Amino acid sequence: MARLVILFALIMLPALAVASRPVRTPFVVRGKVFCDTCLAGFETSATTYIPGAKVRIECKDRNSMEVRYTHEATTDSTGSYTLLVSEDHGDELCDAVLVSSPQEKCSSVAEGRDRARVILTRYNGIASNDRYVNAMGFAIDEPMSGCNQVMSQYQDIED
Repeated sequence: MARLVILFALIMLPALAVASRPVRTPFVVRGKVFCDTCLAGFETSATTYIPGAKVRIECKDRNSMEVRYTHEATTDSTGSYTLLVSEDHGDELCDAVLVSSPQEKCSSVAEGRDRARVILTRYNGIASNDRYVNAMGFAIDEPMSGCNQVMSQYQDIED
């Protein structure tokens, strides 16, 4: 009988320990993908957002730069995406990365807007599980008409 109790304890205690661990709320990574219609290098009033664009979260080891985690998402009708990441990646460098654009005329990656850093750890003082990524963008082949007027809004004019 004592052996049966010991066997039962050896089988059940690890299962109970795992079951009693609190389940962490996943990180919610949110961002947008845009089409740089004026080739400005940033979002303007003429910017459009790309539904159906593919993005990926990549987390790399800080020392070897080996990819340790990836997860893809597709933007919705507003060009926004949401990814759930359940693991903590405190010892890794994580970026949101552009993968592809469904728009043939806006499928070249905008220089410097192909990736954005995202912090995926709970050990940095950020209380929320929501992580907002800087917008990433593709560039149109030729600026659309009316871009001169749009860009004039951003010029510093001295009197």
